[in-house]
Parts: sequence; C-alpha cells; structure tokens
Amino acid sequence: MEYILKILCLFSLLYSISKLFKLFLKRRNQSCYMLAYECFKPKEETKLNTNTCAKIVLRNKNLGLEEYRFLLKTMVSSGIGENTYCPKNVLEGREACPNLKDTNEEIDEIMFDTLDNLFKKTCFSPSEIDILVVNVSLFSPIPSLTARIINRYKMREDVKVFNLAGMGCSASVVAIDLVQQLFKTHENSLGIVVSTEDLGSHWYCGKDKKMMLSNCLFRSGGCSMLFTNKTELKNKAILKLKHMERTQYGADDEAYSCCIQVEDEEGFAGFLLTKSLVKCAAQALTVNLQSMVPKILPLWELVRFFSVSLCNSMKKIQLENIFSAIFSHGAKTVKKPIFNVLGGGINLKTGIEHFCVHPGGRAVVDGVGKGLRLNEYDLEPARMALHRWGNTSAGGLWYVLGYMEAKKRLKKGDRILMISLGAGFKCNNCVWEVMRDLSDTNVWTDSIESYPPPSLMNPFKEKYDWIHDEYLSFVRLDTSRMKIN
Repeated sequence: MEYILKILCLFSLLYSISKLFKLFLKRRNQSCYMLAYECFKPKEETKLNTNTCAKIVLRNKNLGLEEYRFLLKTMVSSGIGENTYCPKNVLEGREACPNLKDTNEEIDEIMFDTLDNLFKKTCFSPSEIDILVVNVSLFSPIPSLTARIINRYKMREDVKVFNLAGMGCSASVVAIDLVQQLFKTHENSLGIVVSTEDLGSHWYCGKDKKMMLSNCLFRSGGCSMLFTNKTELKNKAILKLKHMERTQYGADDEAYSCCIQVEDEEGFAGFLLTKSLVKCAAQALTVNLQSMVPKILPLWELVRFFSVSLCNSMKKIQLENIFSAIFSHGAKTVKKPIFNVLGGGINLKTGIEHFCVHPGGRAVVDGVGKGLRLNEYDLEPARMALHRWGNTSAGGLWYVLGYMEAKKRLKKGDRILMISLGAGFKCNNCVWEVMRDLSDTNVWTDSIESYPPPSLMNPFKEKYDWIHDEYLSFVRLDTSRMKIN
C-alpha cells in the first residue's frame, strides 16, 4: 500500500511539473515582439511649404480677414515646419470635391509603399503573415482595406484580418493591443499592423475657427509594423511589449465632444477641436497612468511617493483645521484658502528612459510634458516629429520613435513609454523594452543631421504678418488679386 502511495505522489508531482512547464511555455509564446517598422515618406512634389500653404488658404473664398488672421496665428504657433506633406487632390485644388479614386490612391500609396519596404527589410513573404490589422479612422470602403492588401500581396486564405475605423490618433496602440491579444491564442504567428489616415477627402472648406485647426495640424503619413510571438525570432526583434493600458474616457460628455467629426452651420464637414481638448487629454492620461504606474515603476519609488503623499496630506489637514478655526469667528464670511500640496509627484524616470509622446500639436506636447515633469530632452523627439512631419494621426508615434532611433538614443534594455491620445476620448499607453542597440536612420535619413533646427519658428510670420496690421481691419480682402511667389 505504501509503495502505491509513493507512486501516486510521484505521478502527481510529475503531472504538476508538466502542467507548470506547459504554462511557462504558453506564457513565453504569448510575448509580443516588434521585428521592424516602416514609416511613409511621401513624394517631394506633395511637400507643403509656406507658399503652397498660403495658396491653399487664400483660395478659400469663405474666409474673411479675421479668419486669415486666425489661420496665420495658428500656423505660426503650431510647431509645424515647411517640410510636411499634403494629399495630392488638395494640392491640385480639388479639396472641395474629392472623389473615390483620390481616396483610394492616397491610402494605397501609404499602405503599399510601407508594406513593400517592410517585406524587403525583414525578408518575410506576405504568405507567411498570420494576422493583419489596418486602422484608418475616416475611410471604410467595400471591399475593406485589408482585402485590398490581401489581393495585392496574394496572402493566404486563413489570414486573420481586422479593420479598425473611427479610433482616431490613438488607433495604432489599439491595433497593437489587438495583435497582442490574438497572440495569446495563436502560437508561432506573425502579425502586421498598418496605421494611417485619409485626409484628402476630409479637408475642411468652411470658416469655423474650431474646425479650421485640423487643416493646420494634420498631414500625410503612416506606418506599417511587423510583430511576432515566435521565441526563435526573439534575437531579431527590436522591441518587446512589456505593458499595455487602455483608457476610454468617452462617458464624459465634454471629453466625448472635444474632438468630433461634425458639419458646421453652412454644411461643411470637418473636425471640431474644442478648447477642452488639452484638459480632457490630461484627465484621460491621469486615469490611464493611475493603472499603469504600479506596473512599470520600482517598488522603492512607489513607497517614496506614498510616504511623501501621506506626509503632505497630514500637513494639509492640520493647516486647514487651524485656518478653519481662525476664520470661524466673527461676523464676516471669509473664503478658506486653498493649499497646493507640492513635492509628492511620481518620478516616471525611475522606470522609463524614453518618452514617445503623440505629436498631436504643440499644446498637446507641452501639456503632457508639464503634467509628467518632462524636460526638453524628453520632449525633443515629439517636437521634431511634429515639426518635420506634422500630426500624421495614428502613424505619428512611429515618426517619434524613428527620431529616437536615428539619434542613437535607444540602447539595449531601455524602456520606452508610448503615449497616445485620440478621439473618443481615449488614452492608450504602452511600454516597450529595447532588445538591442538601435541606430537605423529610417525615414529620417535625409533630414536627421539638420535636427533639431536652431528655431522652430514657422516662416509664415515673416511673410504674412502684414495681415495683423490694424489699418486693414475695415478692408475686405480680394484674394483673387493676391500674388504668391
């Protein structure tokens, strides 16, 4: 009997070890590695310099002097330079009447150019791809964009495909989260994410100032990325996904409507960007980091933060009690002072070396930097990506990452916090670990040596500051007679 019990115990032990080993292998195969990414560089003839911008603005007959002044101020302070790119139909003066062919050509060029380069760089065949995710918020054709890619590259019949629409500038991280979740049930797989946006058929032609902002900020761009959970490809990976946190702040009415596609009073469709955008972004980012921070920072930093916060809270309570007692006597009602508790902020740099901030606009970059106490070195990649490429929507993060890599900032073991914000309102953040030293100049090849430039000031101010002259306040501009060199 004792012998049988020993055998049963040994069998149970071996069974448990086997289960644990299988669980370990399963978790190991669920890792999400990035093998490569390719950002889109548009053709030189679609470059949007100062003169071309002025031509596009001045040919809009719906605008008056005050609208021109507003646009000038916005362009000068946008943080965007002279080397961004614009859809072909807008440059040709057909922004008010785009057709389906224009849209297909715009999206096809971005998707196929980046995918061609991605397959060439990695030496993988399109037939080896198991998962395909495409996100373009403003364009959802039939057949789908994934179907266009499958048809172009003759992919397998069993490839898992997903189209994400309406997810805004934060869609890229959403797509990566989808791939990561699929990797949990699809072992030894390769996945591709294509992130871009359609601008040409959604150019705003009205005069609502809150809707004209989108024309000033958004530019052509996109990116294709290759991911895997194959452990044998780990040594070829450039990044490993460590953490993912998604926050949907759409239940708040103000946040929901701060970035929304609508029609103005005259029926012109466009994107409405309200003054609440930065505030709502800060709120969503705060909620997101409350969940993420405990997972990415060392224990000693969390203990320090808790201790300092507790100490400051006790001091605040004592001070408020004292002032409450003092001001409770007498006939006059005195407003109780409000105390700002300082010194208890979380130091994200104890767990993060690099910050990849969505280049949505100068106000967004400034707001994130101030909220997280980042210095100019931390914000430089986002500012330079905004200056060189503009806000390329969901593809913007990868131009920021490309800048870090081209500047040889990314070393093995470094951690990157990727911060994305988008309509909805959403804040989707993730943390990557750098798998090896990175130094590819990628899409920055022909411009990295000139960055950062001596000044980010847009030349619009020099050429068109005459619009601010007060003596023109009573003049109705005749833009048809304006000559632009």
